[in-house]
Order: sequence, then C-alpha cells, then structure tokens
Amino acid sequence: MSSTAAAPSTRTESYQQYYLQAYRWMLLARLAEEKVAALYRGGKIVGGVFLGKGQEALSVATGMALKPGDLFAPLIRDQAGRFAFGENMLDFFRTYLGSRLGPMRGRDGNIHRGRPKEGQLAMISHLGAMVPAIAGVLLARRMKGETGTIGATCIGDGGTSTGAFHEGLNLAAVEKLPLIVVVANNQFAYSTPNTRQFACADLADRAKGYGIAGYSIDATDLATCLATLQQAADRARAGEGPQLIVGTLLRLVGHGEHDDASYVDPAVKKSGRDCLALAEAHIGTEGWATTAELKAWRAETITRIEETVATVLREPAPDPNDEQWTALSTQRLRDDFAQE
Repeated sequence: MSSTAAAPSTRTESYQQYYLQAYRWMLLARLAEEKVAALYRGGKIVGGVFLGKGQEALSVATGMALKPGDLFAPLIRDQAGRFAFGENMLDFFRTYLGSRLGPMRGRDGNIHRGRPKEGQLAMISHLGAMVPAIAGVLLARRMKGETGTIGATCIGDGGTSTGAFHEGLNLAAVEKLPLIVVVANNQFAYSTPNTRQFACADLADRAKGYGIAGYSIDATDLATCLATLQQAADRARAGEGPQLIVGTLLRLVGHGEHDDASYVDPAVKKSGRDCLALAEAHIGTEGWATTAELKAWRAETITRIEETVATVLREPAPDPNDEQWTALSTQRLRDDFAQE
C-alpha cells in the first residue's frame, strides 16, 4: 500500500518531501519501463509492451492518494501509480520476463498481474471493464458493512466510449460509491483522435450527466495532479460519491513498442510536454535538489533496476510438467497465492 500520508496542503518541508517522493516513483517507473522496452527489443519478452511515458504524474498521484486498505485497479500505463501503491519491482519484472515466482507464475501474458488481497486488482485488458469491476468490489464491501475505504481506477480517453465505462460509472453514481475514475486523455484512442471520439468540449463535462464531481486538469503538472487527486480522495472518503478526473496530456510514445505513432501529426508530437522533465525543472527552481543529486538518484535507480533484472533472469520459468494449469477460479480460488 502507499506509505505516504495525505498530501500536505501548503508548501512546507513536508510538501517538499511529498513532491520528491512522487518524483522518485515517476523516475523509477520511467526507467523500469525503458528497461522493459530494451528487453523486448532484445527478444527477452514475449507479448506486447505498452509504456506510460508522459502519463507518470497523473498515475503516481492516483497511487499516492490511496491509503492501506483502499482498492486500486490500474491499467497498462500506470506503473508509477503501481509503485506508489506498493507494488515492488520484482513483481513488475517477474511478470514481463515470465518468472515462475511472479504473481502470475509466468502464465497469463505480461500485464495482467495483481494482488487482490493487497487491494490491487488484476488488470482486465478490455478497456472500461475495470470501472464496473471496482464498483462491484466497493458495493460488496458496503454490503458486508465495511467502511472507510475508497477505490480508484484509471482509463484512457478511448475507453470512455465503451459501454462498460458507462454502466460502471452510472452504477457508482446511483449508489454513491467512493470511487475515483481517472481518465488520461492522451488525445488518441490508439490512432483515433479526440475529434472522432466525443463531441463534448471536455470529457469532464460528462460528470454532470452522471450527477458526480468532475475535474479537468493539466496532467503534465505534478503539483496539480497531487493536489487534485488528494482532493478527490478526500471527497470520496467523506461520502460524496464518485469523482471523475480528466487529465490532459500527450503520451510520448506509440500505443505499444510495435507502434511508431506515425498517425500523430509532427506538430502535435512537438507540443507534448514531459511531466518528468517538468517535475525535475520544478525541483531545481525550488532548490529542493541539485543537478548532482538528481543525477545521483537516476544512477541509483538504474543500479536497482539492473540488479532486479539480473535476479529475475536467473529465476525458473514455468515447467509444464509440474504446473497445475488451472484457472484461479477453481481449486478453492487459489487466493492463498495472492497473499504471498
């Protein structure tokens, strides 16, 4: 779970530490995903690789707004949020490299990992599907008399066009569930631009139709993301129902490592702002860290990543002669594995 307390409301020393913690999780996510991309190009990873470059600020703010006992249903590009919520690097690399010791035991693809017993739901690839899934878990908790926790899930702009998104958010709104839905509007649903996806001026306008709170923010600004997600979490926790946050940004890579994003106009590509670089600039302007310290953090992070990858590459892959190839929904649900 996230080990960080609620976001400080003023620019005190505690706020400085909070911001720096967010930056370091963003940095870890960026560098870890760059390593995954290199491993993919080197033939070490089977399946697709989908990076969250440019979306780290919105993602990390989501993970940091949650507390132990809360629920998080991240998607493919939410590695920063996953780290902030408590996922360790071993789970990350073990899943991509097919280690038998990972949360998926080297089985299902490389992105569907989760530890439900720890509040992190395993990702469903069908976009929009996580909204009704987490709404259902929150409703089940209420029916069991459990209170005091909230849930969050993330989605892209294209996923908001799905029926699952509407049905899940409508249910959450009617039931006033403590759900935060974070929309990363990266301007393209794969190759489909916003102009061919929705006719409203801003996706946040849809919140009015559901009768819930809506926010529209610049998702390249880490400070704005941290403040807005914390506000939404506080309101959800206070019983004010679902919160819809739409963060505008531009994903700085293609849909996947197989995609060169040639459908994006060069002028649009040049307009993309890198949230990590902007955070670094802000840290320098505020005098919170020197250039030498930033370089040292990067070098330290790279060393940690390389050591983790070296460990995972030595681990065993699944052995079809030993594995019990059964779905998690059988054999007493196998929930004990998610607790390890």
